[in-house]
Amino acid sequence: MPQFELAGLDLVMVGLYVVFIVAIGFYFARRTETTDDYFLAGRSLTWWLIGFSLFASNVSSSTLVGLSSAAFSSGIAVYNYEWMAALVLIVFIVFFLPFYLKTRIFTMPEFLERRFDERSRYYFSGVMIFMNIVIDTAAALYAGSLVVQIIYPDIPLWISVVLLGILAGIYTIAGGLKAVVYTDAVQAVLLLIGAFLVAVLSFEAIGGSWADVKAAVPAEDLSIILPASDPVMPWPGLLTGVFLLGFYFWGTNQFMVQRTLGAKDLNHGRWGALFAGLLKLPIIFIMVLPGLFGRLLYPAAEYPALAENSDLIFPTLMFDLLPVGIRGLIIAALVAAIMSSVDSTLNSASTLVTMDFIKKLKPKASNKTLVIVGRVVTFVFMTLAILWAPQILKFPDIWTYLQSMLAYLCPPFVACFVMGIFWKRSNRTAAFLALIVGHAAAALFFVLHLTGMIIVQTGPLDAAQQAAVAAGTPVLHFLYMAPILLVISILVIVGVSLSGEKPDEETVRDLTWTRDFFRQETEELAGLPWYQNYRYLTIGMLVLIAIFVGMFW
Repeated sequence: MPQFELAGLDLVMVGLYVVFIVAIGFYFARRTETTDDYFLAGRSLTWWLIGFSLFASNVSSSTLVGLSSAAFSSGIAVYNYEWMAALVLIVFIVFFLPFYLKTRIFTMPEFLERRFDERSRYYFSGVMIFMNIVIDTAAALYAGSLVVQIIYPDIPLWISVVLLGILAGIYTIAGGLKAVVYTDAVQAVLLLIGAFLVAVLSFEAIGGSWADVKAAVPAEDLSIILPASDPVMPWPGLLTGVFLLGFYFWGTNQFMVQRTLGAKDLNHGRWGALFAGLLKLPIIFIMVLPGLFGRLLYPAAEYPALAENSDLIFPTLMFDLLPVGIRGLIIAALVAAIMSSVDSTLNSASTLVTMDFIKKLKPKASNKTLVIVGRVVTFVFMTLAILWAPQILKFPDIWTYLQSMLAYLCPPFVACFVMGIFWKRSNRTAAFLALIVGHAAAALFFVLHLTGMIIVQTGPLDAAQQAAVAAGTPVLHFLYMAPILLVISILVIVGVSLSGEKPDEETVRDLTWTRDFFRQETEELAGLPWYQNYRYLTIGMLVLIAIFVGMFW
């Protein structure tokens, strides 16, 4: 095992990077005057900024380390979350983004108010603020602190959390979304370069032979489509839970959608989302497969530390294969990944509080006042996330923490957006009751799981769970629980809407997808060259997805 020690040049590279990123934040702080500037970057973002920012915000340090770790220990099926993101983004830009931008909303809960009423807006906003801080920001800080501890095991976890939170908070507080997306663009490029270097050098280290990899790795670990009995990624779960959770993340979660809300127009929003999806596809080569290469370089029998903690595989490859200086660049990439996730969640939570609550309560508040409030809220949430992050230690692992929380909380929100866009008859009372009933059902599943009456499975069952199953305790995989909660919420919307008032025809006409909308859009796209027509680009993306999935079926 290599020693995880940074040379002086490595530390200089990291230090220069941090100074550069903070400087960007303060540069844009001078150009931030209105709420549009601070929360939506003046609605001026171009496609490449949107794409890089979406990618960087999604690919956190836990992703960079975790994808290689998962491949090292259990194979490449973890890639399903990556290619599925590209498919979800296609659905998002075709059916949902046009209505988000047409209404010129600041927040996703604001759209629910436009389509339904303010009850759904306040409920969604309150829950999303909680999720942004307790799930997204805290998990990103926790994952980042684990990376720091791998390199510097003597540094206490809480110190790493505090330092990382403050670094990301400084430029987010100062510059708002524009600072976030420009720093994200830098960080995305750095991430891609770093991951590419590790991938190429690790492949060369095993002799540059794919045949050797296939001979040494079991066939099932080289496939992304696993049997229905698989405890981690059963293939039916791809069509249900993975897609559903992916749609929440990319299509309704404020901290991701906010980038497309800041697009200069609909075309740039669509191109940016497609660009992000395109960047997700090669992750199989630069972030997943290096974990398999690590199996050949560091056999478990000779490297027991890796067998016990597969999260060490990426740092091991990095310190073993990269020269001084370049290694510092990759460490900077890890810091970049951490801060990309943290800055995004802090900015989105600040937007939710300021625009969904403060502006509603104080409609005459000036732009300057709202920007100041946004900065104060960002600071407060940064502090709360720092305080909560260490609590994640109480969960079995960060994967269990993230997936369990999302599977319980997301489906009712997805139901409201889907039914609101595709069914004119959905009314305001039905949407609000679907949120309440859906989360009540989620709470029931959670209580049943806590009391041992059912097992909500997120991976292989331990000995105690296997004994419980043998005694008759039912097992429900979390990828199946999410669609069950979705169906419950949709049934509530259908039942209450059909038995209640009809929504205002004029309101729903402009906020629901119809064939007339499709025909009108066709006429608008007729004047664009093919390479600017998102429909042709979407077909190309679908072909690429099929190729990547087919290569590793």
